[in-house]
Amino acid sequence: MNKKEKRILITGVAGFIGYHLSLHMLKNDIEIVGIDNLNSYYSVELKQKRLKLLCKYKNFNFVRVDLKAKESLDELFNRFKPEIVINLAAQAGVRYSIVNPQAYVDSNLIGFVNVLETCRYHSVKHLIYASSSSVYGGNSVVPFSTNHQVDHPVSLYAATKKSNELMAHTYSHLYNIPTTGLRFFTVYGPLGRPDMAYFSFTKNIIEGNPIKVFNHGKMERDFTYIDDIVEGIVKLIDKPPIKNPQWDESSGDLSSSTAPYKIYNIGNNAPVKLEKFISVIEDKVGKKANKIYMNMQPGDVLKTYADVSDLERDIDFKPNTSIEEGIGRFVDWYREYYNC
Repeated sequence: MNKKEKRILITGVAGFIGYHLSLHMLKNDIEIVGIDNLNSYYSVELKQKRLKLLCKYKNFNFVRVDLKAKESLDELFNRFKPEIVINLAAQAGVRYSIVNPQAYVDSNLIGFVNVLETCRYHSVKHLIYASSSSVYGGNSVVPFSTNHQVDHPVSLYAATKKSNELMAHTYSHLYNIPTTGLRFFTVYGPLGRPDMAYFSFTKNIIEGNPIKVFNHGKMERDFTYIDDIVEGIVKLIDKPPIKNPQWDESSGDLSSSTAPYKIYNIGNNAPVKLEKFISVIEDKVGKKANKIYMNMQPGDVLKTYADVSDLERDIDFKPNTSIEEGIGRFVDWYREYYNC
């Protein structure tokens, strides 16, 4: 990535992906402006720990801002004038969207349109934003391709992420803002999110508590290690999409258009069965899990599996960290962090 005179704004900087991406860039002397609202969806203490590690770098500026606060966002853009914006701020979680839908409207819809509007008026050269594998919803044809229709979401979270893609395309079309949407597939790793299954499984197995195994373990996920996610994002920063005047809807390419717009999957391209996933955690922890088998939960999907052929074609990159290696690193971090 060309770092000459480049200032990058990262939203959700105290979040899991935002932290790791920022840390990588800061180590490479990139100037980062990070914003976060530090909400309490999960441990604020963990978010503050991430921020503390980032604040050691002189090329890091943190401002506490909620994306709903449009005026504050405008002030921040006027002050720092970022060239690149990476929007990772969002209300995450499939199941929580059933319990608290308003949080998803506020952050993922209102917050995102505020980001788009601010980019519109401040000559941003490239907006990269987090979408999700959840947009594939009820799709059953695998691997999931960015050329597949994604019109059947099974959770509000997924619907908001699909909405982000539609909103981004509109702004790319109307205002010529290059936008790249990234459909992340089950990201995991050190300093990760406590609401994720791998985190709670590890915690409960170590503590001797039972774990809930949904759909009786008959699910598969394309688990993607955090370092692979970071590498993919970094490689895409200097690859803003360009208009394709020859594009038409009959071409079968749903991931680009006549606007400077592009969608990518970032996944490991290797789904793992839930029972296998649990066995890897058991092996790394050194204890067997006490499993409670349960029915499928609302909003869940049976399988995720990323087709990353366009990622390989455009930036010569494919995530490749094995589940054994990635979970091993996570368990090592967990034991050190929680002293257990």
